[in-house]
Amino acid sequence: MEFKVVISDPETGKAYQRIISGANANKLIGREVGDTVNGTVVELPPDYELQITGGSDKDGFPIRPDIPGPVRKRILLSGGVGYRPRERGIRKKKMVRGKTITRDIVQINMKVVKHGKVPLEEYFRQSQE
Repeated sequence: MEFKVVISDPETGKAYQRIISGANANKLIGREVGDTVNGTVVELPPDYELQITGGSDKDGFPIRPDIPGPVRKRILLSGGVGYRPRERGIRKKKMVRGKTITRDIVQINMKVVKHGKVPLEEYFRQSQE
């Protein structure tokens, strides 16, 4: 099992991608949107701290932070994650996933909450070479 993790750096505005598998992927199962994890989970130095901000499952349905559990539901949306209305006031039923990470999740989005000594750009440049 593996997750595609997208790490966003709010200071620089850049995003980096990493594929996590094995024991580190198992550490993410059961976590929820809003939880903070240590950088070692995504193979970064331990002085980094990351917050889970969202993601999507194997069929492309987005994770919504206001739905509890790992379930997939059809809910009435007027905007936000999973639906962008063309006009004001339009609502629509859309399929979305709950905020808990399970084996069905493919992509997990994270943002850096606490930076380490080495900038992310340097760290990812080293790992590509």
